[in-house]
Amino acid sequence: MSEFGILVLFIFGLAAVVIFLGVKSVPQGNEWTVERFGKYTRSLRPGLNLILPVVDQIGRRLNMMEQVLDVPTQEIITKDNAMVSVDGVVFYQVLDSAKAAYEVNNLEYAILNLTMTNIRTVMGSMDLDELLSKRDDINARLLIVVDEATTPWGIKVTRIEIKDISPPADLVESMARQMKAERDKRAQILEAEGKRQSEILKADGDKQAAILKAEGQKEAAFREAEARERLAEAEAKATQMVSVAIAQGDVQAVNYFVAQKYVEALTAIGTAPNQKLIFMPMEASGLIGAIGGVAELAKAAMEKK
Repeated sequence: MSEFGILVLFIFGLAAVVIFLGVKSVPQGNEWTVERFGKYTRSLRPGLNLILPVVDQIGRRLNMMEQVLDVPTQEIITKDNAMVSVDGVVFYQVLDSAKAAYEVNNLEYAILNLTMTNIRTVMGSMDLDELLSKRDDINARLLIVVDEATTPWGIKVTRIEIKDISPPADLVESMARQMKAERDKRAQILEAEGKRQSEILKADGDKQAAILKAEGQKEAAFREAEARERLAEAEAKATQMVSVAIAQGDVQAVNYFVAQKYVEALTAIGTAPNQKLIFMPMEASGLIGAIGGVAELAKAAMEKK
């Protein structure tokens, strides 16, 4: 082979090596930084990219997708001096590959330590009861603080979740006793309130029954008085009619009037509470005779008129 052929092959081989070293394929969801003589120049996006071999070099390979970082368990002293164990997770995403690569060294370690420090700060300023009942508030406060602190690093902290809060065993037992006492107290209060409500309803029912009874007695008395009034009117009318009949000489009216009074007198004597011995003619013939005698006297008197 001639020298010219060897030179052509060398040139083609060198070009192939240059092309191979200059073409970079970046996977989806990643960005690579390019350094020229050690200085950052640009970032390569997903897909095929060209760089100058030897002059340009790949600096950092960064994952631009959302990532999860486990926060290890740590001991925290609350505001009321209770010792609790806490762990959690952090969700973050790189938004600026250049800042994430060159503004902080060991990005994950920095995020982890920043999160742990703020967990101690936020949760240490709260009482144990608040710690156990306001987990959403804790997550929100941590997110605001950590996201603001990591903004210069070109990342976005999307979520911080506290996974587990574990008080000591003796404290858990004490809390269980306290909870049981609170439940017993609420049960007693509810029972007392139920009895009180029952007594109120019973008293109200008795009151309504008494009112209805009084109204019934009032209505009965009114009806009785009305009946007596009508009876008196009827008796007065009957007496008037008998008087008119007597004046007109009606012997039967006299007989009716005398018999009525006689029967009323016997009824009153019979229902008297004291015990008496009375001798009087009870034969029907004696009663009729007495009535007849009175009637004859009345008739004679009217004839004289």
